[in-house]
Amino acid sequence: MMKCLITGAAGFIGSHLVELCVKNNFQVKAFVHYNSRNSWGWLENLDCIKDIEVVSGDIRDYDSVYSAMKGCGTVFHLAALIGIPYSYISPLAYIRTNIEGTYNVLQSARELDLENIIITSTSETYGTAQYVPIDEKHPLVGQSPYSATKIAADQLALSYHKSFNLPVKITRPFNTYGPRQSARAIIPTIISQLINGEKLKLGNIHPTRDFTYVKDTAAAFIEICKSDKAIGRVTNVGMNSEISIGDLAALIGRLTGSEINLNTDPQRIRPANSEVERLWCDNGKILSLTSWKPKHDLESGLTETIDWIRDNLETYKHTLYNV
Repeated sequence: MMKCLITGAAGFIGSHLVELCVKNNFQVKAFVHYNSRNSWGWLENLDCIKDIEVVSGDIRDYDSVYSAMKGCGTVFHLAALIGIPYSYISPLAYIRTNIEGTYNVLQSARELDLENIIITSTSETYGTAQYVPIDEKHPLVGQSPYSATKIAADQLALSYHKSFNLPVKITRPFNTYGPRQSARAIIPTIISQLINGEKLKLGNIHPTRDFTYVKDTAAAFIEICKSDKAIGRVTNVGMNSEISIGDLAALIGRLTGSEINLNTDPQRIRPANSEVERLWCDNGKILSLTSWKPKHDLESGLTETIDWIRDNLETYKHTLYNV
């Protein structure tokens, strides 16, 4: 069994990756953010909780990261601050978590001679598409403090590969959605408001995004982990399609049987030069480097997500704007 550490394991994508790694016979060590309540986030609800080792620490703390990585051959690094609006409020928090946290993973992996280091990037590093679909050669543009720190983290990881021959692989998901996603993201925001019969409060509805169901994103991490051809390279994860936020809201309205009553909420609109207007993934590389094939189209993934949110509606404060 391959022993792996998953940072950010208690979060949205991380918890799904934990489940899938267990199913794929990984020996999983889950790294969660230390807190006085000893809360393990979404891991608390997993059937496989008895099959994993949970370690509390802080991705910003080199000592706890190094200690957690001992004995592992692989690390999936997902821990990050990800909310774009909050990066306008506290850019320094993103620098410390996303850049320094990635340094801690890379340097620990170097010291401990890990065989496989998978770093999580984001399509936000591309900024507004300069051409579509967006392949891995697209220029990187930091249109928010969040995206700037992820660009820096990616470049730091690639530098460790070039400078120290560290077996780094960068996984760059486009917009992931599904069960357990927080209301800071657009899809649970729309679903939770509609199910509660609220007037739909959104920001800019014209940008387009390329949405991947979370179980398919987690599967992509596993496939990239397995591929030696991905070492030292960036690999996009997406569906090679796009949909506007307005059209997405209409689709979710149809799937929930809700009438759309759309209202613009000024506080949800990003600064004009910071808004990423268009994202559309070229997924040709992952299809050629691995055997990854997504199992969910947008409608089937949304249907599963809607069902989950209906059953867990109490977890969403749908009247508040989550940054």
